[in-house]
Amino acid sequence: MQNIKQELLAGLASVLENLSSGAGAKAAFELPRQSEHGDWAITAAMQLAKPLKQNPRALGEQIKAALEALPPYQRWVAAIELAGPGFLNLRLKPEAKQQVVRDVLQAGASFGSQPARADKVMVEFVSANPTGPLHVGHGRQAALGDAICNLLATQGWQVHREFYYNDAGVQIATLAQSVQARAKGLKPGDADWPEAAYNGDYIADIAQDFLDRKTVHADDRAFTASGDMQDLDNIRQFAVAYLRNEQDKDLQAFRLKFDHYYLESSLYADGRVARTVQRLIDQGHTYEEGGALWLRTTDFGDDKDRVMRKQDGGYTYFVPDVAYHQAKWERGFTKAINIQGTDHHGTIARVRAGLQGLEAGIPKGYPDYVLHTMVRVVRGGEEVKISKRAGSYVTLRDLIEWTSADAVRFFLLSRKPDTEYTFDVDLAVQKNNDNPVYYVQYAHARICSVLAAWAEQGGDVATLKDVSLAALDTPAAQALLLQLAKYPDMLSAAARDFAPHDVSFYLRDLAASYHSYYDAERILVEDEAVKLARLALIAATAQVLRNGLAVLGVSAPERM
Repeated sequence: MQNIKQELLAGLASVLENLSSGAGAKAAFELPRQSEHGDWAITAAMQLAKPLKQNPRALGEQIKAALEALPPYQRWVAAIELAGPGFLNLRLKPEAKQQVVRDVLQAGASFGSQPARADKVMVEFVSANPTGPLHVGHGRQAALGDAICNLLATQGWQVHREFYYNDAGVQIATLAQSVQARAKGLKPGDADWPEAAYNGDYIADIAQDFLDRKTVHADDRAFTASGDMQDLDNIRQFAVAYLRNEQDKDLQAFRLKFDHYYLESSLYADGRVARTVQRLIDQGHTYEEGGALWLRTTDFGDDKDRVMRKQDGGYTYFVPDVAYHQAKWERGFTKAINIQGTDHHGTIARVRAGLQGLEAGIPKGYPDYVLHTMVRVVRGGEEVKISKRAGSYVTLRDLIEWTSADAVRFFLLSRKPDTEYTFDVDLAVQKNNDNPVYYVQYAHARICSVLAAWAEQGGDVATLKDVSLAALDTPAAQALLLQLAKYPDMLSAAARDFAPHDVSFYLRDLAASYHSYYDAERILVEDEAVKLARLALIAATAQVLRNGLAVLGVSAPERM
């Protein structure tokens, strides 16, 4: 059906271009607010009336007549109706809508996807400090980042997933001191317990394994503890490796794998931070005041200049970020997207200003950001705020263990990233239509059960792509066909807007359309032609459900 739509759009573009030069580029179909008004709407008459100094309804009549003379409109459009001040409502012929079934069954898992392109995109997400287990906020980031990667991949981008480890700075020093205190036999509440120390039980576990001189393995390192509680540097390295391993387990439980882990410490070790600062100085974008080095970020749209190097000689936190993003650009990532909490909002202008100051040909809007709010967790009607494992927050692994990875992913992707979200644990484990992930997965399983019953009678799904679809002319079938046809455009828009929640909304709508169709029409009827057409329709529906769930990283079970 996408090919049919493109044919019809090309025809509309030619008509509009004949009316006004340049108007053809704006050719578009809209969805009517009420389905009974038609399948697509054209509003070009209202948009062109003023520049052409014509009555919009009269212009609408002119566009209607021109379209009706075109072969693609004669072939695929049943009627073009003029309404209101100049709206044109298109009603497609049943065979035009039916084409989507063939498109889906032919394309399979690639339905809705675009051809591969040469452009490389890096999506950096989670990027948790290795100071504790991943919390629910990291879970929202993980779900968002992975789904955005999947969306971009459907549009042909070469996608690279990266985790940036902040393994340098005050928080890592605090981690080492916390483990050292535990190794010495101290615990939270003791008089000598460090005030800023981390209090979770995991600190005691690290300390015990350190004293036992264990070896820990993470994706990028292995480290053996010395057991010497006075060796703070050895404690630091062991603790970081230990928590890298723990976070790896969290990510594995979430079915998430990164292409690369980039260490903040490497930016200092290879001199990249120092080179970045020196380049900004050489370009004349800095000045010294009050014993500190400042970057003129106001020259690049920031509301005030920012300190780069403090009086004590240490760099402020955005400086390594600038160095890191220059490295992304140099590695060939023409597009970079960062998934971060809303508390990072102030970083955006500073990082972009620093990159512009480097004068390295990096675009002004580089990188893109997707900011998300934190997540409240409710269980048994009450908010859950702490975890024994972490000491002060609910961990991602807690949430997965209480529900499932599927539920966590779908729920965390069911709202726009910048909106507050309350994760209802009790709802996530319910097996009814109130649970959105169950509702969508059940639609898929329900279809699979029908197809399995047909297979037992000797049916073969592979043959359905060639059957006659003429019987799919009922209102219930036509509604489901139109819903299927929305998938490619929805997918493209969701990728463009970094909006995986649009996929979850669509899947719920598609599941609702299928459940309505199933209730309206029996599938395995006596009439062979009708049966095969309906089987083809539901097989295509199952495929689109699978494709959409895969974008979200959620499974599509065949039985429930």
